[in-house]
Amino acid sequence: MQCSCKPDAECKSTIADDADLHLLNDVFEHYREQKGSLVTVLQKAQEIYSYLPTNVLYLIAREMNVKPSVVYGVATFYTQFRLKPVGKNVILLCQGTACHVNGAERLETAIAQELKIKPGETTEDRLFTLQSVACLGCCSLAPVMMINGQAYGPLTTDSAVKIIRGIRKAEGASEDGGDADED
Repeated sequence: MQCSCKPDAECKSTIADDADLHLLNDVFEHYREQKGSLVTVLQKAQEIYSYLPTNVLYLIAREMNVKPSVVYGVATFYTQFRLKPVGKNVILLCQGTACHVNGAERLETAIAQELKIKPGETTEDRLFTLQSVACLGCCSLAPVMMINGQAYGPLTTDSAVKIIRGIRKAEGASEDGGDADED
């Protein structure tokens, strides 16, 4: 991981060319001198960019005066942090005991086929990311999925696919992941 950022130079992420790293200036102003604020700075950065690009990690290390390996270690230790871009709609598919015995595996297969991705991946149009999680704490709705904080359940394979298609339609995208206006 090489950072091309130099002091007093404009710094753009090589992962997301349009990522303005100066958006973090206010975060650094507020937290730079606060001991133990690395997790908070990472959270703020992820709020801004939706994930943590490599150059953002290096910039945080430089501005917070810590080694890049420490920043990377924290970012990879906590599951709340993402090092890859996610879709506009993050689908969390519960794999807890109640969901598992009520068909979570079938749901995962149906959703993955509908989106043409595997768990942990993002659709090409960046509209959906599918993530399997240990438990959503909604056992009474088993099997359940959560999309952008909204819980859906109890689900069947048909109802899960219908929800995803509804979101895709509302977003103006076709069911094959492309623009609805294209043919």
